[in-house]
Amino acid sequence: MKVVLTYALSPIQRWARVGRLPSRKALIAFSLFGIVTLMGVVAPILAPHDPKEIDLANSSAPPIWARDGSPRYVLGADPLGRDVLSRVLYGFRTSLAVAFASVGLGQLIGVSVGLVAGYFGGIIGAFLMRVADINIAFPAILLAMLLGVIFGPGFITVTFAIGAVLWARVARVLRGEVLSIKERDFVLAARAIGCTDRRILVRHILPNLFNIILVLATLEVGSVILLEASLTFLGAGIPPPNPTLGGMVVAGRDYLSNAWWISMFPGLAIVLIVVVYNLTGNAIRDVLDPTLRRSAKG
Repeated sequence: MKVVLTYALSPIQRWARVGRLPSRKALIAFSLFGIVTLMGVVAPILAPHDPKEIDLANSSAPPIWARDGSPRYVLGADPLGRDVLSRVLYGFRTSLAVAFASVGLGQLIGVSVGLVAGYFGGIIGAFLMRVADINIAFPAILLAMLLGVIFGPGFITVTFAIGAVLWARVARVLRGEVLSIKERDFVLAARAIGCTDRRILVRHILPNLFNIILVLATLEVGSVILLEASLTFLGAGIPPPNPTLGGMVVAGRDYLSNAWWISMFPGLAIVLIVVVYNLTGNAIRDVLDPTLRRSAKG
């Protein structure tokens, strides 16, 4: 029983017992993560204007530091006179909402499939992995575009399309981990004392996958944002006039020579989100993985 209880501790509990604090690099990554996420959450408070407000008198107004720039439009305006800063902030909000919803859906399906396929194996496991292989074989952007075109553009369609792409990779990674974990002593001890398969999966195996699930989810956010921006760029994402970063890049591609700010700032926002979330995923992996911590010391 002691063996089961010791190994069934969640990674957060084990980390707390070790008493280690994140490194400076991890703290910086977590701080940037918090700032970027907060920008999306409080976009209605930070945005100086309504992102859909049209002001044709200030069409393609330049940023504040450029010649003829106006303090009213800090990052300039688009051809319809809409404030670029406000639209970028709301684009953060939309992109993060799509990313969190898609990653949550993909993780829910992927974790469930990975647990079942790895723990029970046999015909069920083989069938689930073949379905996952078929999903992985299709390019993610092509499959998401196909679903987006079939069901029409929109937030819900994009979320389900991207979630349908993500689950297979999660399932494939977790299945391999479950195959290893289910042969360890604490799982064998749980079986010996009469624990059901459901209890073993939920109370003993799943907590030991928390590290991987958390890292995969964080790293996938950047990929999802790029995928959502690509879908919107190709016309299969969230339709206008809803402000999205990918949609803003599309809207400004015909004005790059004389109004570069229309596409530049949304593009930089996409880069910022992807880099910050990838750094955060790497930082979480380094903090929660004792093997990596030991190798870094050496």
